[in-house]
Amino acid sequence: MDADDQVYRNLQKFLDAQSAGGFIETKSGADIRLLKLFFTPQEAKIATFFTLKPEPIKTIHERVKNSGMLISIEELQRIIDNMVQKACIRPYFEGYDETHYTCTDTTSGGFISLQVDRLTPDNIPVLMDYFVESMQEYEAPKEHSALRTIPINKSIPNSDKFPVGNYDDIKKLVEDAPGPFAVANCICRQIKRIMGGKCEVTEHEEICLLIGPDQARRYVNMRNGRFITREEVFDKLAAAQKDGLVLQPENNQAPEAICCCCGDCCVYLTKYKNHPRPAEQALSNYYVEVDPELCTGCKACVDKCQMEARVLDEGVAKIKIDRCIGCGICVDVCPENANQLLKKAEEYRPVKDKQAHFARVFSERKEIRGM
Repeated sequence: MDADDQVYRNLQKFLDAQSAGGFIETKSGADIRLLKLFFTPQEAKIATFFTLKPEPIKTIHERVKNSGMLISIEELQRIIDNMVQKACIRPYFEGYDETHYTCTDTTSGGFISLQVDRLTPDNIPVLMDYFVESMQEYEAPKEHSALRTIPINKSIPNSDKFPVGNYDDIKKLVEDAPGPFAVANCICRQIKRIMGGKCEVTEHEEICLLIGPDQARRYVNMRNGRFITREEVFDKLAAAQKDGLVLQPENNQAPEAICCCCGDCCVYLTKYKNHPRPAEQALSNYYVEVDPELCTGCKACVDKCQMEARVLDEGVAKIKIDRCIGCGICVDVCPENANQLLKKAEEYRPVKDKQAHFARVFSERKEIRGM
């Protein structure tokens, strides 16, 4: 192994140990090929001086200096600015007098999803090779998922019997978000289009919603998105609901991003869809029941279901409960109100914020893998 390859192997091991989602070593070498796409050898070495805790540049510079690298703080800032533009480092703005930084991550909002609008037919195969191989080699608990599934707003039951937590209420999440807000293209649909395919569910590609201050600014600063108003966020959600897209916010109570997903393109939903029991894979607090007396067999729910959980049987649209992820799409599209969204007996409560989620995943993942 030459010196440059060793630098990238060191970075892979560092990210696997320090980033919340990990970065496993793959048998095919896809991990190193991916890192070489985004990091120069110098950047790969510097990246190992960041932690999961947001820190100012002077703290990071001390670490770099103590390692023996002769780089001024001004030169380090230039290198970091370039790494931020490539999503190799995660910047934080909110609550700090100066920008703070953490090491990157491969989960939602990490350096893979932030390559939107920079994808090419050359780098997409490397990205997908790593993503597919890493999922095959390490099956994380579903609670570690970067995203969770919540119902579309019109499907939520208005009953004291089934109270909805604020973290499962899409309207409340957007209303409580401090802003600014931004929208970006969906990386999953973009990948499919660039590789010659077409989403069969929606024509909307610019529908990845950033409702947290750091994520919104991050995408806009990197020229991956544009600022929009709170009202425009609701307009985008209405368009998603009309097309039958599944809402997947980040897996915490104050998400900074909301993905509007389909079973045709989304890497998460296609994984669930290909599983014999998607209900076991997705993080969701709901499921659907059908009133056969009200169902007229119009097939609206069958046609819209992203998990193929609905099937027409003797003129009635029945549900395969082990395939239902509680997205509420079928409740909204049914003209006869034959579908009802019900809350599961055991409720999943996401942690307070992204840093708390990262900390939990980081701790539990290291224990599971014996690191």
